Amino acid sequence: MREALESWHFGQVLYAYRTHPHHGRALSQGAVADWLGVTQAQLSRIENGAAPQDLSKLMQWAHSLKIPADLLWFKLPGSERQFAAPVNPRQETGHRKPEQPRTRGVTLLPVMVNGQQVFVPVDADALAGNGLGSLSAIPADSTATATEHEAMSPLHRRSLLSGIVAAALPGLGLEELQRVASALEDSHRYLDGPVVDYFRTQLERAKGDDGALGPKKTLPVVLGLLGAIEQSARNFKPKARRELLSVGADGAEFAGWLYRDIHQPGQAGFWYDRAMEWAQEADDAAMQGYVLLKKSQMAYDERDALRVLTLAQAARHERWQLPPRVHAEVTQQEALGLAMTGEPLDAVKQKLDEAHGLLTAVSADDPTPLGVYFTTDTLLLRNAVTYTEAGKPSLAVGLFNDVLSAGSLSHRDTGFFNARRAAALALSGEPDEAAKIGKPSAQVAHEVKSERTMRVLGEVSQTLDRWRSRPAVREFRETLTATP
Repeated sequence: MREALESWHFGQVLYAYRTHPHHGRALSQGAVADWLGVTQAQLSRIENGAAPQDLSKLMQWAHSLKIPADLLWFKLPGSERQFAAPVNPRQETGHRKPEQPRTRGVTLLPVMVNGQQVFVPVDADALAGNGLGSLSAIPADSTATATEHEAMSPLHRRSLLSGIVAAALPGLGLEELQRVASALEDSHRYLDGPVVDYFRTQLERAKGDDGALGPKKTLPVVLGLLGAIEQSARNFKPKARRELLSVGADGAEFAGWLYRDIHQPGQAGFWYDRAMEWAQEADDAAMQGYVLLKKSQMAYDERDALRVLTLAQAARHERWQLPPRVHAEVTQQEALGLAMTGEPLDAVKQKLDEAHGLLTAVSADDPTPLGVYFTTDTLLLRNAVTYTEAGKPSLAVGLFNDVLSAGSLSHRDTGFFNARRAAALALSGEPDEAAKIGKPSAQVAHEVKSERTMRVLGEVSQTLDRWRSRPAVREFRETLTATP
């Protein structure tokens, strides 16, 4: 294993891990692939291809295999160590020059924020792919001193290259990198002021932007805020730290949702785990139950019916002291799990009625922010999804029509639930109507980069396959496959 780790090739690390004598017999690629959130074919390419360079994936895989941080050549979240390239002892002569911190395959890209240069880490291959080559960036293992780097940037280089923000940066484009840098810089100004209120306000603003802008434009800001929360929490006293981490847990849960929307379940799971960890440290019981609910909803994305049900049931436990709206949402989610696992329709309806009763009992002036989005319209839309899973798509169509005709949803949510509506119509034997609804949904999905919506529309396309010769269906499929 140590030889594999010294190679700086995570594919070789994975192979050495799978075939290590400690297991008794070699682990299959399929089993390890499941742990890492990739397919067996992808794992084979990782093991046999070029060394992976995506820092976020390297960190996720190292976390999944529980590899000690001091054996890695890159930095894990929360680790204080900066890793340097191994030195060949035969090349050492006399006094050795001190090694500089290094992150392999990463360069520091100068980004202008409010007229100042801020250096952010970006994968070198991604940089070249944007047409910037290597001339406009500084190698992360540059011989420039830390002092020189700090003079170039209002942000400390070590802070940028450490922690949870750096894990997500390499996969982002140049525009997204600027948003992360801006969020970090803006947050830096408030570290001596009302920090918790600042972060809470900024997260609420990002949540408001999500429905109109989509995850790709919202996620960088959230990552920048979470990185600043992680940094500033280290300097707080216990009471204030718990208060800040409670806000951080809320933001981490939101980041998990954004990664779900772009269909990156590995990253979504990472952030849900981080939200749970911070909520536990903050002694925020309601957030812990809420994260279980979100994990149940992510299990629905992956069509894991049993986990949908058991996670929803776990989230309902009285120990979490859920706010009324969240209690109603969890109960509705349990109904979805019952429908997916084949329970009788009467049992599903009983849970839906229970959720409705809980929601209608919520006071109009309830001050609890958690689950505030779960309104009567949201309940009806979720009920429609549940009826579709229960084999009653015609009932679902009526509910979708009632809510969507009001035009009260955000741009992104309108596209998503129209995709669900199209799925119910297709299952009800209404191909032309399904195609008519699916076409604008596909346009919204392309616009806001919602992979979750695209996956639903892909299922619609499969259901409509027997009507593929109909003009409306052909037009819908052309829109679905068009390059945005």
